[in-house]
Amino acid sequence: MFAELAFPIFEESIKLYHVIDDAYQPSQNPYDKGSIEHLLFAKNWVDTVQWHYEDIIRDPNIDPVAALVLKRKIDASNQVRTDMVEYIDSYFLDKYKDVQVKPNAKINTESPAWAIDRLSILALKIYHMNEEATRTSASAEHKAKCQEKLNVLLDQKNDMFISISQLIIDFENGDKFMKVYKQMKMYNDDDLNPVLYQNKK
Repeated sequence: MFAELAFPIFEESIKLYHVIDDAYQPSQNPYDKGSIEHLLFAKNWVDTVQWHYEDIIRDPNIDPVAALVLKRKIDASNQVRTDMVEYIDSYFLDKYKDVQVKPNAKINTESPAWAIDRLSILALKIYHMNEEATRTSASAEHKAKCQEKLNVLLDQKNDMFISISQLIIDFENGDKFMKVYKQMKMYNDDDLNPVLYQNKK
């Protein structure tokens, strides 16, 4: 099952990141380039780095110039994350290109890769909520509240495993068909963002 393949890779990425715990460290992808495992690791690594970018930029004492630089990094990271989702969708499109779609097949509201994207973020939530639930410097009340939240996240993980597996089985059987739309983000495009194209004049 694909979710069961992806989630341990996400966990591996998160744990490797936290060995150094520096948002500016290079990636340590251990998988062969071109493999789906390499792509899944890279996807979560970008998510993990951005998670920590988002922590840093919320520092009330951050230098405004540093904050602007970091905002640019977050924008670039968002674009990379979107690109990687589209790469993962390309993997699924190629894998199931020869499936005979049934006449009554339905379309899903999200592609498999966007579900995998949510699973990657969920892996980060679980890791960090577990940190809070076991943080020795935290109060007993804080740890108890975080444990309750962690239990919900773990329940959500199980549900996502099931739903992603069901979605992929539907594709394999031709009960659903994939139709992928490029995200076409406008704010990064010099020709579509009015602020950017007006400054080009």
